[in-house]
Amino acid sequence: MKLTLIGNGIMAQSLARGLIKNHEVEIIGRDLDKLRNIQEKMPQIKIKVLDDHEDITGKNVIFCVKPYALQSVSARLTGNANVLLSILAGTKLETLRKQIKSKYYIRTMPNIAASVQNSMTTITGDNEAKTLAMEIFNSIGQAIWVNTENQLDIATAVAGSGPAFLALVAEALADGAVKAGLERHLSTQLVQGLFSGTASLLKHSHPAIIKDSVMSPGGTTAAGYGKLEEHGVRNAMIKAVEEAYNKALELGKK
Repeated sequence: MKLTLIGNGIMAQSLARGLIKNHEVEIIGRDLDKLRNIQEKMPQIKIKVLDDHEDITGKNVIFCVKPYALQSVSARLTGNANVLLSILAGTKLETLRKQIKSKYYIRTMPNIAASVQNSMTTITGDNEAKTLAMEIFNSIGQAIWVNTENQLDIATAVAGSGPAFLALVAEALADGAVKAGLERHLSTQLVQGLFSGTASLLKHSHPAIIKDSVMSPGGTTAAGYGKLEEHGVRNAMIKAVEEAYNKALELGKK
């Protein structure tokens, strides 16, 4: 399948790295130097500088610009796309319909793990394009279809922003090991293995069951877990998701 990515930022690049394994990918952007640099790293892709009258007729477009750039970029698009798949956080389907002409409209929220074909992507939009959208994003990880845009905004706060939240936890765990006296490279390797193994467990067990299976009475895990609760780590994570969700709603009003 031929896919046209409009935008040349980090998310567009992450998507392209995953998509080129199963699709023909074209990236259209405003920065020629950046486009050339991307093509050097991914010779399979085609690149094109965004024209003042860029014809998207019949194309399957993945719209990857920042939400604030929607109006300026969409003003340069002409024709009717086959399907518009937007990754713009908070930007409603109604807004997309007013700005860009397409047969079908889809909102998605992938994450940067798309680059290693392990994105957790949430999708909603026109049911007529559901199969196409699921096929595209299942090719770079796992995809979930939700029935409302509000559900997608909540999912954005978890799966879209989540890699940053988990990266903070990973960095903190490695720093803790270094503080205790372990070399940095060993600490990093341990945390990488920890996250990979725990991800596998989460596919089969509830988080509470995993926690209880590790935490022996009066043991090391219980001592450390007590400190996490003392410093409000659980509440901080809940608040982080809530704040990210509120930000998505705020972006949708602009």
